[in-house]
Amino acid sequence: MVGTPITPINGRTGSTFSVVNGGHDLGPSSTPPSNAGSDYGGIIEFTREDVEALLNEKSKRKDRFNYKERCENMMDYIKRLKVCIRWFQDLELSYSLEQERLKNSLQLAQQKCMEIELLLKLKEEELNSIIVEMRRNCTSLQEKLIKEETDKTVAMESLIKEREARLNFERSQSTLEDDLVRAQRELQSANEKISSLNDMYKQLQDYISGLQKYNGKLHSELSSVEDELKRVEKEKVTVVESLTMLKGQLTLSMASQEEATKLKEALTSEAASLRVELQQVRDDRAHQMSQVQTLTSELTKFKDSTEKSSSEMDNLTTKTNELEAKCTLQDNQIKALQEQIETAEKKLEVSDISAIETRTEFEGQQKFVKELERRLADAEYKVIEGEKLRKELHNTILELKGNIRVFCRVRPLLPDESCNTDGKLISYPTSMEAAGRGIELTQNGQKHSFKFDKVFAPDASQEDVFIEISQLVQSALDGYKVCIFAYGQTGSGKTYTMMGRPGLPEEKGLIPRSLEQIFQTRQSQQPQGWKYEMQVSMLEIYNETIRDLLSTNRSPSDATRQENGTPGKQYAIKHDASGNTHVSDLTVVDVQSVKEVAFLLNQAANSRSIGKTQMNEQSSRSHFVFTLRIYGVNESTDQQVQGILNLIDLAGSERLSKSGSTGDRLKETQAINKSLSSLSDVIFALAKKEDHVPFRNSKLTYLLQPCLGGDSKTLMFVNISPDQSSVGESLCSLRFASRVNACEIGTPRRNTYGRSTESSSRLSYF
Repeated sequence: MVGTPITPINGRTGSTFSVVNGGHDLGPSSTPPSNAGSDYGGIIEFTREDVEALLNEKSKRKDRFNYKERCENMMDYIKRLKVCIRWFQDLELSYSLEQERLKNSLQLAQQKCMEIELLLKLKEEELNSIIVEMRRNCTSLQEKLIKEETDKTVAMESLIKEREARLNFERSQSTLEDDLVRAQRELQSANEKISSLNDMYKQLQDYISGLQKYNGKLHSELSSVEDELKRVEKEKVTVVESLTMLKGQLTLSMASQEEATKLKEALTSEAASLRVELQQVRDDRAHQMSQVQTLTSELTKFKDSTEKSSSEMDNLTTKTNELEAKCTLQDNQIKALQEQIETAEKKLEVSDISAIETRTEFEGQQKFVKELERRLADAEYKVIEGEKLRKELHNTILELKGNIRVFCRVRPLLPDESCNTDGKLISYPTSMEAAGRGIELTQNGQKHSFKFDKVFAPDASQEDVFIEISQLVQSALDGYKVCIFAYGQTGSGKTYTMMGRPGLPEEKGLIPRSLEQIFQTRQSQQPQGWKYEMQVSMLEIYNETIRDLLSTNRSPSDATRQENGTPGKQYAIKHDASGNTHVSDLTVVDVQSVKEVAFLLNQAANSRSIGKTQMNEQSSRSHFVFTLRIYGVNESTDQQVQGILNLIDLAGSERLSKSGSTGDRLKETQAINKSLSSLSDVIFALAKKEDHVPFRNSKLTYLLQPCLGGDSKTLMFVNISPDQSSVGESLCSLRFASRVNACEIGTPRRNTYGRSTESSSRLSYF
């Protein structure tokens, strides 16, 4: 604060300041008083020059070794600094007190403004009634005056009235032109804000598209690597087969070689034996030749045997030559087989080397594939996180804009409903911007496109729908007002969305699932010091009459009296200055578990008005409103929160030509269509930002006033039927939902209080 000019406080300027102790200035050489800053008399104020002089002051040292004087100077300097610091603290305290006073005055002014607005409304109603009465009196007087006066006087008076009306019209026209210019300026500024938010949204979409392109590139690289791996595996299989074949040939060659060796040995032994026999024959012949002279007489006898021996020897010689040729051929075959074996071994070594290289390459490819899978997983995680961030930013934008969020749900075709033969009646865009948010409906060949916060196809489960609203339900525990209501024609699946199908846990609706989440969160927050009290109330609006579905004194005769036109118990809707809504004499039940609420829901479902029409066997003939009041206290932080969860199942809109309603069903249809028409008028007025919004035109809109025009978080489910015969009603519902999505109702406000908050404030309805 030293480096900035000192601003005046309470009308005191910074140009002239009285200084410490009777107006003496604190200069660099001045001697301060002996007391502390709290003992100084008079008003103590400082200018910027005084503070700078005090900070830049240097002590004059007459004697540098006089420590006593130096200590006294230092003590005086410290006292003056304390005075200055205390003055700054007082200044800061006065600022904070002034700020607190201004805040209190602002709150009082706001309360007075709200009270004045209520008084103005009451006065306006009184003046309207007075004006109506005065107009009646004026009309009667004018009639009497017309009878008494002449035609000339009547003409003059009518001329004067026309001139006055023209002047009033010109004045109102000028004021309307000024309002139009101001509204155009506000619209231009709002469009600028929306364009900046759209730019941010487009940047997020570009980032997500880049991630998807990178993901596609990774997929293509992964497919190419897989193809390469398949090719390598095929080559490996071929090499293994060739190795197996060569090993088989080698085995056969070795077996034939062993057989040839054995045959050669046998032939060799046989040839040796023949040589031995041949030698013996020769010896015998020599012996015989020596005995020729003595055995001449026996020559003739042995001649035949000699010829036989010669022929046998020739035969043996021939056989020996053949065996030697055969052995030579076998040797050549063995050498050829050995060469083939050596070639096969070389090929086997080359195959082993290539197999090792292929295995190494395969391991490298596996590592690369794992890296690609990891990068792909990271990219998918980033895409998921980007989608979550987009949803969070989108919800934040909607909360800042104060728009009513709209979800669209298309129910499946029923077995007795026919499909569209000309083409697809309902389609869903697949573009990056409209995926999961867009819906297209075709009527008479013309396509109508709509975009909401979320679109659920017929295959969406109850759990998928609840996941999207679970954070909104959590807001009720955090101290916000939350309202979720289902809108659509009769038979489009509103009651199924809100209540589900009894007896099937996987088809539970939003109301049972919301209660389970709230009680589970309540249990998990007990260790943090939070304690919650919860109250439930349920009502229906039937033929513009409020019925208490939890009343213990309610009997079937009450409903009969109301249907016959006899008034039963009357329930009044009241709004207080804090924006809360009360329904007089409505039954409110304290609940501690999901089972208790389920019992109450079953009781309310049995008491609710339903009927049969040509469009729906079990058609809801009333608007059902479920309210859960939540009051939480944190004993460790003394913080209190008050949240309200409103879950509403509206009756379905229907056309008399299709429903075929008569009698009581006809009266119910007219009352339902009238209340839904009033809801449309309120939405149109909010979308056009008109000064007057007709909330009082029906009990439904008057009850929903805090949700549609207050500070609550509001979500609408528009339910659509895919049947060809319902395309007109579906188109009307989608157009109405688009107008609802464009309405701005204000920023949601959290309701937190201190310990001093009265417990009676917990009994507010909305």
